[in-house]
Amino acid sequence: MSTTVHSSAIDELRHMFGDKVSMNETVRDHHSHDESFHVPVMPDAVVYVSCTEDVAAALKICNAHGTPVVPFGAGTSLEANSTPIHGGISLDLSHMDQVLRVSAQDLDCTIQPGVRRKQLNEILAKHGLFFPVDPGADATLGGMASTGASGTTTVKYGAMKQLVLSLTVVTPSGEVITTSRRARKTSAGYDLTHLFVGSEGTLGVITELTLRVFGIPEVISAATMQFDTIRQAVEGVMEVVQYGIDIARIELVDSDAVMAVNKYSGTSLPETVLLLLEFHGSQESTSMSATAVREILQRHGGSGFKQTADEAERRKLWQARHDTALACRLLKKNGRIFATDVCVPISRLADCIEATQTDLRESKLFGPIIGHVGDGNFHVALTVDPENPEEFHEMEEFHSRLVVRALAMEGTCTGEHGIGVGKIQFLVDELGTSAVNMMSSIKRALDPNGIMNPGKIFLS
Repeated sequence: MSTTVHSSAIDELRHMFGDKVSMNETVRDHHSHDESFHVPVMPDAVVYVSCTEDVAAALKICNAHGTPVVPFGAGTSLEANSTPIHGGISLDLSHMDQVLRVSAQDLDCTIQPGVRRKQLNEILAKHGLFFPVDPGADATLGGMASTGASGTTTVKYGAMKQLVLSLTVVTPSGEVITTSRRARKTSAGYDLTHLFVGSEGTLGVITELTLRVFGIPEVISAATMQFDTIRQAVEGVMEVVQYGIDIARIELVDSDAVMAVNKYSGTSLPETVLLLLEFHGSQESTSMSATAVREILQRHGGSGFKQTADEAERRKLWQARHDTALACRLLKKNGRIFATDVCVPISRLADCIEATQTDLRESKLFGPIIGHVGDGNFHVALTVDPENPEEFHEMEEFHSRLVVRALAMEGTCTGEHGIGVGKIQFLVDELGTSAVNMMSSIKRALDPNGIMNPGKIFLS
């Protein structure tokens, strides 16, 4: 529809960027979707940019013509965050993939948004450093900031919202701003950095990020522990967190998830409720932490504590954890994963998961449960056949009940996937009309022509 509507903008972009503008159907199709089940929508054109000045020039043109702009990184998001649902331009940032600066003294780095997580850590490792946020996918750091990503290490290091120090952002009008200096703290005015972190490209385009980084620990060890019930595991984790024991990862996988992982990854993990743990520090500190955690979890019914500092074994364990969704998908013919993501206060986590398990049994859906239990966040890896309308409808109904349940327990509809398209209907329920109206006012003030990723986060 819109190619004609936006043809003037595309013509001007082609005049300025030449062959960096693509209308090739295969290229447009690649930019039409993410990893979610949401319906793909093709952009009218894809513009590849390589620097902040390119982004500013592209936005000025699109703003003048009222043409939608959707930033695109790796396409790994899970709520159609980067899908151009109103057509327009997909602004591909993948060529902006340079690590611009690393400071071992200040424990920070500055990068372009197209730098991928694994790429960054390969470079940081040469300086004895690493960036801890690990959502599983090899996403771009710009995308991770835009969606407020977190992952398995949040319990120790925090999420993107805690680790982004400063951003360079291009506003819809093409103005370039820097949101903060490199100092670790500031009380200078409004917190513009965190206004853009989690904004899903609806306010502007991130073109540089300054991030906190950390020294690679002397020792990294992983461990597993078995439980008969999820409540036992969660209550044990609550005590670990309350005691402030230094632990880097606390992940929960239920017996269905372990079964799927064993089949897919060739692991031989015990097919019961399982906690996956990781400790970072010195030899002495990791040993003390592991001992304390083992003793606490044993009091809550944990058994079979197994620990390893072998890097190959540890990597295999965490790769198996990250492969859980794919493993579950392959158990069902024509299976697709419907990504869920809720987070509740940790004191309500066991209640929420148990009620969810009951709901799963009654709905007869296959949905292994995995979670970042150290911060109250869990996912149900719902595996459905999208060609089965009855099953798909049941899945959507289940998901709505899950979100309502989490909100009733003072939780959130999304701990780390963002709102995108899939969670719009729950945002008012979570925050209230006044708060969402304020978000809309900010959006209109910064983007009066409504070109930046329209149709995301809120309906208008």
